[in-house]
Amino acid sequence: MSGTVKEKKQAFNPYLPSWEYIPDGEPYVFGNRVYVYGSHDCFRGHAFCLNDYVCWSAPVDDLGNWRYEGVIYSRLDDPENRRNNMCLYAPDVVKGPDGKYYLYYVLDKLSIVSVAVCDTPAGKYEFLGYVHYPDGTRLGEGETDEPQFDPGVILVDNKVYLYTGFCGIGDKSRSGAMLTILDKDMLTVLEAPKIIVPGSSYSRGTEFENHAFFEAPSIRCFDNKYYFIYSSEVMHELCYAISDSPMGPFRYGGVIVSNADLHIDSYKPADRPAAYGGNNHGSLVEIGNQRYIFYHRQTLNIWYSRQGCAEPVSFREDGSILQSEITSCGLNQGPLNDQDEYPAYLACNMFTEDNEIYVGGSHVPWITQEGRDGDENTGYITHITDDTTIGFKYFDCKGVKEIEISTRGYASGYFEVKTAVNGPVFAVLKMEFSTIWETYRNTCPIPDGVNALYFTYKGDGVAEFKSFRLLH
Repeated sequence: MSGTVKEKKQAFNPYLPSWEYIPDGEPYVFGNRVYVYGSHDCFRGHAFCLNDYVCWSAPVDDLGNWRYEGVIYSRLDDPENRRNNMCLYAPDVVKGPDGKYYLYYVLDKLSIVSVAVCDTPAGKYEFLGYVHYPDGTRLGEGETDEPQFDPGVILVDNKVYLYTGFCGIGDKSRSGAMLTILDKDMLTVLEAPKIIVPGSSYSRGTEFENHAFFEAPSIRCFDNKYYFIYSSEVMHELCYAISDSPMGPFRYGGVIVSNADLHIDSYKPADRPAAYGGNNHGSLVEIGNQRYIFYHRQTLNIWYSRQGCAEPVSFREDGSILQSEITSCGLNQGPLNDQDEYPAYLACNMFTEDNEIYVGGSHVPWITQEGRDGDENTGYITHITDDTTIGFKYFDCKGVKEIEISTRGYASGYFEVKTAVNGPVFAVLKMEFSTIWETYRNTCPIPDGVNALYFTYKGDGVAEFKSFRLLH
């Protein structure tokens, strides 16, 4: 009896379906699957994190095949939120010494850390309690405590190392990222908070200046070194600090990823943004023999509808990390094939000549979808105006002869197709005004090899971009 080998799905950015909005990703490998925990935004949300916690997972050897695990924790599960007037901010999960899984989180209006527990990585978590001092005072409500925010956790020698904090620019009441050590009951403070990385008000003259701690603390251990990952004061970048101990001292390491792709000079000047950035949150994970950085991007030209992305990362021999370029194929372990039809929401680069860094501009493109939050409709790009460039990376091209594009909109013009931002034009695809999706095709002799694809619109009106296909 012979069987068939199931073909692996390609992996994209964002790695979850285009109608899912899971920012603040904390990835972990438990058994033979990778699980991602994060907060949960709405499509067209009016604030951050309006939905309940859900979990997605994928086989470690098939990172394009994500499975929805369902709601693992509801806003109403916390006793402090019976009125349902608070949101669940970015969580983290750690496997305890008893083999159970512990979910740490903060409600948006409170300065304390809540904990829930589950027997499995993605089952229904049950409220356990609040992190507290031995006398019962909740962490964050002590006389000298700073507010708790964005918990990141790791278990070392049966103790929980809890990293928290938020430092708004110019707020001198917030000192920096904090470390609190908890007992093996996962709740009781053994060692009170101490500052491990300064916020912007206290970073002048230190190695963290210009990359001071803002929010999103996360902690990982690789090769006996501890990596403290955080979002810096400029928000769009995830930085890291490194130490030989979970207690520190931590020294500044550098930038791991920027969701505006600043500092990357492989295809553009380092100081030129190539995507519209915003706040960032994520962490590192090792899957097989490859390490990845998980982060998020903004959609709809707003702050409140964010999607998870991931990129491979390279470590130097001394433990330092090279900054990763943002791509459309992050978890794919290589370039995408040149055979499929690709939806436009996979774009990793979107920019105009204005060089704006952050979302919210008046003349910028953005990713959107039809319907309401939860509707499983494929995303597309809207508000494309003259001189807008949309980029996708990377593709393994072999014998490409033509290209096909699907567009619509109150627009009359054409798209130029290139493999480099300032490279030669390989195709011109004219489009006309249409209220429905129309397909246009032209010759496009793209050279063989691994290539990026850039579509630059020239013309009048406002165009929308649904998908494209390479033809042989």
